[in-house]
Amino acid sequence: MSRIPSLKRLVAVRLVTVLVTACSPLVLADEGGISFWLPGQFGALAAVPTKPGWSLPVIYYHVSADESADKAFPRGGRGRVTAGVDAKADLLFAGPTYTFAEPLLGGQAALSMVAAVGRSEVEVDATLTGPRGRTISTGVSDSLKGASDLYPLATLKWNQGVHNFMVYGMGNLPVGAYDPDRLVNLGLGHASMDAGGGYTYFDKKNEFSAVAGMTYNWENTDTDYQNGIDAHLDWSASHFVTEQTHLGLVGYFYHQVTGDDGSGAVLGDFKSRVSAVGPQAGHFFTVGKELWYTNLKGFYEFDANNRAEGWNLWLTMAIPLGGGE
Repeated sequence: MSRIPSLKRLVAVRLVTVLVTACSPLVLADEGGISFWLPGQFGALAAVPTKPGWSLPVIYYHVSADESADKAFPRGGRGRVTAGVDAKADLLFAGPTYTFAEPLLGGQAALSMVAAVGRSEVEVDATLTGPRGRTISTGVSDSLKGASDLYPLATLKWNQGVHNFMVYGMGNLPVGAYDPDRLVNLGLGHASMDAGGGYTYFDKKNEFSAVAGMTYNWENTDTDYQNGIDAHLDWSASHFVTEQTHLGLVGYFYHQVTGDDGSGAVLGDFKSRVSAVGPQAGHFFTVGKELWYTNLKGFYEFDANNRAEGWNLWLTMAIPLGGGE
């Protein structure tokens, strides 16, 4: 039977998804109050070093969110503004990851490339007049099946007893399904870069993790819209009730610190924010000679402003592939 001391070195639950609008609540564009950073993607044991070699994190993500009918949101090109949005998405993320055995700056480096496939759908109560007096319509819906952008991720981790530290950087390569005239997309339509750091306390019985970062977005040239700079914090707190199973809470805070810009920002700076909290359960188990990990967590959102509010569910499987020793 695997023991907790080995877990710290063999597997770390780094929810290596980078998320994306491909998974975000409305799967539209940044100008809709949707961020490149998908809040909640980092979780339990986020900064703990892992076993060297190849691994394959696979994540199923479901989200359901809506926007009040009395609030307007920019959507896509030509100055379109919508109100009363109800959206759902089901995405499957995979992030092949290589963790280096040779130390870098005294820490452990890893590289990932994350992408998703899935389906998103949205229903809009009203599409309002744009800046050029375009059509007002009601009862509009849209859905899309396809692939997301590509999200490269790099991490560097250090361990000092029960204390673990991490820095990371990730980006968005806009190659996914995107059309500025659609109400729903699986790609952003522009490049983004996110960077930050994290900490995990892990004493073999209890863990606490927090990862903070900031996002810079380049302009979406299709819509002449540039999202502002975003700040975010993901956190996890859990207790190992057995050597293999831990239970606890997760949460996140997201806050846009600078306003949106460009001729397409017809609603002004449109700063957005949202917070969330929910339960989690994680379990380590062996398959052959390898130690796998699965985690189920859910978030209930609150305190949203200029952003959809709802709930989301993550089911993660971390699969070690070996080849690093």
